[in-house]
Amino acid sequence: MELLRVEFLGECFFSFILAVGLSLYVTPIVIEAALKYDIVDRPDGKLKTHDRPTAYLGGLAVYLAFLFTLALTFDFSSEVLGILLAGSMIVMLGVVDDLRPLGPGLKLLGQTVAVLVLMRAGLYIKIAVIPTGIDLLLTFFWLMATINAFNIIDIMDGLSSSVACIASAVLFIVALINRQTMMAILAVSLGGALIGFLRYNLRPARIYLGDAGSMLLGLTLGALAMMGHYSDRNSIGYLAPLLILGVPLFDTAYVMFLRWRQGIPVIQGSPDHFALRLRRAGCSINATVLLSCTAASLLGLLGLACMLVRSPAATAAIFTAAAAALIGVGIFLARIDMRPRKDSSE
Repeated sequence: MELLRVEFLGECFFSFILAVGLSLYVTPIVIEAALKYDIVDRPDGKLKTHDRPTAYLGGLAVYLAFLFTLALTFDFSSEVLGILLAGSMIVMLGVVDDLRPLGPGLKLLGQTVAVLVLMRAGLYIKIAVIPTGIDLLLTFFWLMATINAFNIIDIMDGLSSSVACIASAVLFIVALINRQTMMAILAVSLGGALIGFLRYNLRPARIYLGDAGSMLLGLTLGALAMMGHYSDRNSIGYLAPLLILGVPLFDTAYVMFLRWRQGIPVIQGSPDHFALRLRRAGCSINATVLLSCTAASLLGLLGLACMLVRSPAATAAIFTAAAAALIGVGIFLARIDMRPRKDSSE
């Protein structure tokens, strides 16, 4: 058993190093291609405040590093094939949207098809006390939420990819605890691809994830979170993924609530994101990303605690305390005035 464990950890380490190397190799090629063909994100002075046009298609680099790593190290099961097929659909949808923005209806349709493909591969939430039909409905809304949550949080150099990297690490630990080989290889490969990508995505970013990348991260991490076993020690341990992916899910719920309070459509862009509020409060971009990663790490540890404690009451207390803390942070950030500031010359 110990020998098998050492061999498995060696395979994980090899997958991680391979994914990092492939990402470091592929990303500059994608940057060059994006700049050559003018596939860039241009600043607009509103939500897009970066200094210069920046290459899109970072998601393509992450996906290729992730895919090639799995192709060279892992036997494809139906679940893995489902993730890769659904991921391919999401990447294609995102690339098209990056080239020529699609309407919300078309994007939701494409996301729906990808989610249904993933569910057809046998990946869905399985909670013993809930009927299968409700499990499938929860799976659909969970994946749609995670896909759009990572897309919504992708508003700053390195933010979405850094938070996703933390989530990958926590899900890798979940897989190790439960001895889930497939989930561990998927999580460590994705994490490696993101670390290589961050070399070019942290401030000053040379490339952005784009919709292709942010939606891919949401789909893949949402699927990996569903694969984990959380209720072996207590009956409500299945709450853990809500904390492990808590930062993007919080931001999604937060901006939707604030937009609703302001009477604007929830799908309309606005500077209500927690990261933009931290920036207005005086945090630099690097400090905002660091604070977000710290929050993601703390929530990830609380998610692990929810899974490992043997008392449902303790899990409920941990989850309630985390939710209360996030609500408190939201109330504090909501007090920050996000109205456009007048020029000092006016």
